[in-house]
Amino acid sequence: MPKQAVLLLAHGTPETTDQIPEYLRNVVSGRPLPQSVVEEIQHRYALIGHSPLTEITLEHAALVEAELAAAGQPVKVYVGMRNWRPYIADVVRQMRADGVAEAAVLCLAPQNSRTSVGLYRRAAEAEAAGMRIDFTEAWAHHPLLIDAFAERLRPALARLSAETGHPVPVLFTAHSVPLRTVQPPPEGDNGPRLWPGQGADPYAEEAQRTAAEVAAQVPEIPQWWFAFQSQGASGGPWIGPSVESTLDTIAAAGHKALILQPIGFLCDHVEILFDVDHLFRDYAVQLGIKLQRPESLNASPTLARAVADLASQGLARLRNSEQLESSQ
Repeated sequence: MPKQAVLLLAHGTPETTDQIPEYLRNVVSGRPLPQSVVEEIQHRYALIGHSPLTEITLEHAALVEAELAAAGQPVKVYVGMRNWRPYIADVVRQMRADGVAEAAVLCLAPQNSRTSVGLYRRAAEAEAAGMRIDFTEAWAHHPLLIDAFAERLRPALARLSAETGHPVPVLFTAHSVPLRTVQPPPEGDNGPRLWPGQGADPYAEEAQRTAAEVAAQVPEIPQWWFAFQSQGASGGPWIGPSVESTLDTIAAAGHKALILQPIGFLCDHVEILFDVDHLFRDYAVQLGIKLQRPESLNASPTLARAVADLASQGLARLRNSEQLESSQ
């Protein structure tokens, strides 16, 4: 049988504030950014000290590898980053050098956007050469992913409800994206497409459905909302509603305490440690709301089981495809 492996893909993050200019150039594909934007990002990273995304992703990969081995599939799990080291291209080349012939590839962004997740896929396939790849498009509704978020939410909800003396509502969030990237092309437009196929990008619907499924797993939630966070300042309008406008609505309804759970992110990084723990918490305080969040999934064993299950399915598809081709 061909040698198989698993490749987990993530966004990537710099180790130091000095690396942020280079990192941001990767994020925006080399387009120039105002110095004020670079300095603001450096300020945010300085406030949180360090983004642990890379370390957590490597720890998660080790858990997934252990899950697969325990299930009788002893394969290596590699990690590649789109915007920082270890870069996806470098990792795929290393896999080929290691003799890997088939790889189950999974992006650690459960909700599929054809533009953003599509970039991860293209980066992996560009260096694959003869290596066969099975790419998991999306997994926003995997039962174990929903269980993992619910496991983190329940204790946080119980603590804040006990503090306030009554059940508190929940605000679920996912990262916003530019509106132009998720809209279907205008009718009659024969120009270049941002993605193959027809219709709107599935990202926004998948994110809201993930939130609804987590809420269904935690019936003690008295009321919940959904919002998109971390909108950018360029590229035209971004999808909403924003967290800030939703907090305004929640405050107007008389709520004084709230759990905010990001369901579009799997681990701590700047959008959690700064945007949620600083920006949104401070904004909520100004509205008279006590805002708390559950622990991020990070190295959740339940999350590791979800990813191992998806990887196992991908490896099985590769084996089945190989056997079918050999029999023809």
